[in-house]
Amino acid sequence: MTRVKEFNLPDLGEGLTEGEILKWLVAEGDTIALNQPIVEVETAKAAVEIPAKWAGKVIHIHHPEGTMVEVGRPIIAIDTDPGAGDLPTDLPPPSAASLAAVEVAGDAPVEPGMVGGPVAGGRTPVLVGYGPRTTAAKRRPRVSANPAPVLPPPAPTPVVPPALTPPATRTGAVLAKPPVRKLARDLGIDLTALTGTGPQGSISRDDVLGAQATPAPAIRAAVPGEREERIPVKGVRKLTAENMVASAFTAPHVTEFLTVDVTRSMKALERLKTNREWSDARISPLLIVAKAVLLALRRHPMVNSTWAGDEIVIKHYVNLGIAAATPRGLIVPNIKDAQTLTTRELADAMTALVGTAREGKTPPADMAGGTFTITSVGVFGVDTGTPILPPGESAILCFGAVREQPWVHRGKIKVRQVTTLGLSFDHRIIDGELGSKFLRDIGSYLEDPEAAMLAWS
Repeated sequence: MTRVKEFNLPDLGEGLTEGEILKWLVAEGDTIALNQPIVEVETAKAAVEIPAKWAGKVIHIHHPEGTMVEVGRPIIAIDTDPGAGDLPTDLPPPSAASLAAVEVAGDAPVEPGMVGGPVAGGRTPVLVGYGPRTTAAKRRPRVSANPAPVLPPPAPTPVVPPALTPPATRTGAVLAKPPVRKLARDLGIDLTALTGTGPQGSISRDDVLGAQATPAPAIRAAVPGEREERIPVKGVRKLTAENMVASAFTAPHVTEFLTVDVTRSMKALERLKTNREWSDARISPLLIVAKAVLLALRRHPMVNSTWAGDEIVIKHYVNLGIAAATPRGLIVPNIKDAQTLTTRELADAMTALVGTAREGKTPPADMAGGTFTITSVGVFGVDTGTPILPPGESAILCFGAVREQPWVHRGKIKVRQVTTLGLSFDHRIIDGELGSKFLRDIGSYLEDPEAAMLAWS
């Protein structure tokens, strides 16, 4: 069993095939422990920390920060027995072929009980939120101890690097795998200008990287003061865009608006802040809106449902999504079984959820399975909006800014605290009557939370 093991980027589950190295948490020469976080990787779902499969010493880090890496490619080499003495100095560095292999380097399988290895009962342990690999691993051929005689090779033929090969006129489509095409797009490499060295003349990752190393003279590097900037669409932003397009052109959206006097709700929150049991809690208007939504969903369960083609699936639990703006894009983590929480538990859950999201630490599991979402645009000073449904949900509430405005109250014009709610819903499930009643109930709670609690409980 080789003592130096290559740790591959693990299968991140849910159809994800690649991740971006955001930050290395270890450096070459570091001694690491089993399950110690070693790297932070961003996928289309979120940023996650990946723990080490083995304890040992970091020998080599294969990819710098900012690199997109395919699932199954080695990312780090670990000496699992550093106490056995110095490694042989004549060990060759990992080849391009080994870095492209979807395997654990060496002849030995993954140890039982480790991530990706077998355990009793046939289960394959994986990282939290990840799925097990469904394809067979490919291993490099063994090197025979008694190799057969090899005939002298023919006279060497000069090899022209891909980037220096004159572009040929192609009569068909360029052969390249999707990850290779994406890499070429990100680097600004024209695949039609390359000569492939892969199977059947396909363009390989090394062909693209070689072209980047020796760019064609016509390609000019960007200089300060350019009038345009190009930002690769990847990670969370890419997935959000795909989901929003799919939702907008799948579910027939309808949006209704309701302007509400929330003066009593704001006063109730101020009284709550003076309560000793709430002295360490983070209290915001979003909390009382979330409470109003949960009570309204209990009165109108059809709103908390999913369109499943031949049937409508009504959820008798609420995984309450809270849209959060992060440096990497908009994500919507959700609070599982929010309907079972007390108001204080709901406040703590919302605080933890938003804090984790802003740090970029939200695990994929926390963004799956949402049933209803609230998006708060009021924090940006916006009155309201027409939000797009998250895939699989039938309604989403937009909570606008709370402003002091002139308002007719008890027959007189007074300055009151007012907000506007926007409710978008799937018209296949929710008709105008149901959507209006649901939005009206949320508004009634916000206008007088004490009376609504007494009337609905």
